Amino acid sequence: MDLALLRTFVTVHRAGSFTRAAALLGLSQPAVTSQIRTLERQLGRPLFLRQARGVTPTTIGDELAHKAAPHLDALVEIAESGLDDESSLRTLHLAGLPEFTTERALPALTELTGAHGQGFALRASFGTAEEVLEGLAAGHHELAISTVRPRGALLSASPLCDEEHVLVAAPRWAERIGPDALRTGAAALENLPLIEVHESLPFVSRYWASVFDTRPGASGTVIVPDLRAVLACAASGAGLAVLPRYLCAAALDRAEVVLLHDPAVPPLRTYFLVVRTGSLALPHVARAHEWLRRAASRWC
Repeated sequence: MDLALLRTFVTVHRAGSFTRAAALLGLSQPAVTSQIRTLERQLGRPLFLRQARGVTPTTIGDELAHKAAPHLDALVEIAESGLDDESSLRTLHLAGLPEFTTERALPALTELTGAHGQGFALRASFGTAEEVLEGLAAGHHELAISTVRPRGALLSASPLCDEEHVLVAAPRWAERIGPDALRTGAAALENLPLIEVHESLPFVSRYWASVFDTRPGASGTVIVPDLRAVLACAASGAGLAVLPRYLCAAALDRAEVVLLHDPAVPPLRTYFLVVRTGSLALPHVARAHEWLRRAASRWC
């Protein structure tokens, strides 16, 4: 059986789409369709059921993928390991949310790129959780950090770490609200200015729902599309903000912002480390994946 046909088949099985598989393989969609038809003729059985959107594997297709995929991944690992030596510099294409990737992931991964690194180059791009997963699925990236766990067989995710969200503001707002005001709930915060990354108030709404079991009663006063800018605005006194604790820890230590509330169970958000299924057979992807998992044990 032709290994090229099996590789195409496994890619389609994981991608759930001839179109997406073609993009990942660098082939045209008709070429992928032709290869799958050739394999089906050789086996005498259909491997996929064509749907309005994508394809669904038949029982025979699932069985073949289960048997073939591990061996194909092993062959990729053997082939790639031959390139993974001191004379070749492998490049990792990473995508993630801008703040977490900048503050956490990149400082950890750059330890692999310096004079004492391990033949490792890095290219990074930023986007929303959904955007980085779409880019990973399309083959634009090799490793993604997302707060959304992907579905389907194409992408594989493992929890990386949890971030705690805190409600902060400049000291003058804490003085205005008073130390005991929040014991009665969110009423003390009504109509106070809010700083957020989007008009939908994703961080504030999640905090209000989790801690106060209600929705915020005000709209955003300052909307800026970066959590670091949100912190800067909060420190300047523009209003209240909900931020990851790691991002504002230094500002809290310097009393540039203060905690307005300290709930017994703070809201958490989970980050996932995501790869295309089978790509951990690539040594440079596996190395970065393991390096980040080890680094994350120090972040939590």
